[in-house]
Amino acid sequence: MAPKQIELNKVVSERRAQRQRVAHRTVVWFTGTSAVVPIIGLIAMLVILVREALPAIRFNGFGFFTSSNWFAGNPYGTLEKVHGFTVLPGEHFGALSMIVGTVETTAIAVVVALPIAIGAAVLLVERLPARIAAVLGMCLEVLAGVPSVIIGIWGVFSFGPFLASHIFPTLAKMPNVPVLSIFRGSFSPNGQGLLAGGLILAAMIVPLIAATTRDLLRQVPTLTKEGAEALGMTSTESFLAVQARWVRSGVIAATVLGIGRALGETIAVAIMTGSVIQLAPSLYGSMTTIAAAIVTQLDFALTDPTGLTVRSLAEAALVLMAISLVVNSIARSYSRRAARSAGLPSGRGAE
Repeated sequence: MAPKQIELNKVVSERRAQRQRVAHRTVVWFTGTSAVVPIIGLIAMLVILVREALPAIRFNGFGFFTSSNWFAGNPYGTLEKVHGFTVLPGEHFGALSMIVGTVETTAIAVVVALPIAIGAAVLLVERLPARIAAVLGMCLEVLAGVPSVIIGIWGVFSFGPFLASHIFPTLAKMPNVPVLSIFRGSFSPNGQGLLAGGLILAAMIVPLIAATTRDLLRQVPTLTKEGAEALGMTSTESFLAVQARWVRSGVIAATVLGIGRALGETIAVAIMTGSVIQLAPSLYGSMTTIAAAIVTQLDFALTDPTGLTVRSLAEAALVLMAISLVVNSIARSYSRRAARSAGLPSGRGAE
């Protein structure tokens, strides 16, 4: 090979190596930055919320968590001094009813949505013909992306009145015995209240959990299922012993996503619960959640010359974030344990 050709090949090799080093450094920088940005965003949100909520935390004290009295004060009164803070007359903020309402509606949503979502996913993967399952699966994905305001409008015009006309009258006549007695009580003609809010949240998170569970079930190796049935298991036993163990950590993660949406939902909940800052007297009583209260109270809060109402809403948002972090931490811990113990059985009698 001629010396010039050798020199040219060396130059080309060096340039190629340089481009590879630049590409490697770019990928490392990009992935590292992408990993750090969410952490920085979370810390920034926490810092901003704490900074904005700190005056309200000092003013409200522990009573913020024990009182349901939320009164932004008389806007036409004269400002007065209370515990060193300049406030409107009668200004007092208690978020107990919001916190309880948030937990109640989310619990109802998860209890109702989880079995329906898992059942729908199993039906799509295991029972229905492929073409029908594909069409229904597409409908699930579309429903998962429907804006919450549309679901809220559907709830107030159709779902709520349907509940009040056909479901609530039967539930309200349940025997006055433990567990069933919680369904007793009066309800509004339009169906708005705690139970309606929880059910509308369930309708919103069912497609999310079902679509994720369906995709997880599709990833279970066919040979594993057939092997379980070859060992003498029925299809039900095979599902419980193989597929359920295979996908349960992913189902937990999907449920956490659903809980996150339920905790932070605003418009649909505000429409369906009545948006009254109080503890629901029954399953059908009007109430509100933290997220719904923030969106309904913010307009008036911005007119508070002391700024204390906005800061109290920031404190409520901080509580909501804390609830979300706790729920996510618990779910992640359980998901890890489920993944570690997801060993598959080797025979009919295995547990």
